[in-house]
Amino acid sequence: MGSEQMEMRKRQMSVQQETGSTAQAQQETGSTAQAQQETGSTAQAQQETGSTAQAQPDTGSTAQVQQETGSTAQAQQETGSTAQAQQETGSTAQAQQDTGNRGSNACCFCWCCCCSCSCLTVRNEDEDERPARASHDVRAEGTPSCEESPKPTLEEVGSWGQSFDKLMKSPAGRNAFRDFLRTEFSEENMLFWLACEELKKETNKSVIEEKARLIYEDYISILSPKEVSLDSRVREVINRNMLETTSHTFDDAQLQIYTLMHRDSYPRFMNSSVYKDLLQTLSEPSSES
Repeated sequence: MGSEQMEMRKRQMSVQQETGSTAQAQQETGSTAQAQQETGSTAQAQQETGSTAQAQPDTGSTAQVQQETGSTAQAQQETGSTAQAQQETGSTAQAQQDTGNRGSNACCFCWCCCCSCSCLTVRNEDEDERPARASHDVRAEGTPSCEESPKPTLEEVGSWGQSFDKLMKSPAGRNAFRDFLRTEFSEENMLFWLACEELKKETNKSVIEEKARLIYEDYISILSPKEVSLDSRVREVINRNMLETTSHTFDDAQLQIYTLMHRDSYPRFMNSSVYKDLLQTLSEPSSES
């Protein structure tokens, strides 16, 4: 009995030892599997890291491509802006040229400040220059610096003091009176009166129209620096007459300016040094002889 129990104990101890070894082996196997799993995870992580590293250069390349694309788009935009600026510059130059052409071709005159005017289209440069030259010539002829006249005699100068009519009928008298009006800054009154006298001598319809236009422009228009003083009634008459000009378009205005010079300027002229010096100069040779 004792030997059987001992044998059974040995078997039990051997089984337990084998069982412990098996458990330890299983534990070691589990550790190895865990280590392999960790190793696989590490390898996978390294692979992912490599993929990430590879992706980063690709991302950098993509960013570089995007940057280059943006630069190209900006260059295209700047090129478009430059083209647009050139186009606008061309348009501006063309507009200025058109404005210059319109300015040079304009051939209109507004007879009064409140009415509308129409423009005559000038077809070519010759037709445009011809009226300009004609206007300049007419204006130059209509306002001479002084009238040609022989030297007045003492008797003639003395007659100027008798009446204003005798003064105005004498070319030398008009020149002397005009010099006096220039000192009073009212020479435009004599210039207007002389221009009206020249207009009355014309018979050519086109010349009458041109001279009438220049007289209005120089002496009637409120925009002229040489505007003469006329009342509203006379201005209305002139505006009506300008619809169909004749050699007598400014008769009422001429009479009013004539009366103004007679009443206002003539008395001062007779007492001025201009008249007295002329009279004295002509009297000295007579007294010496």
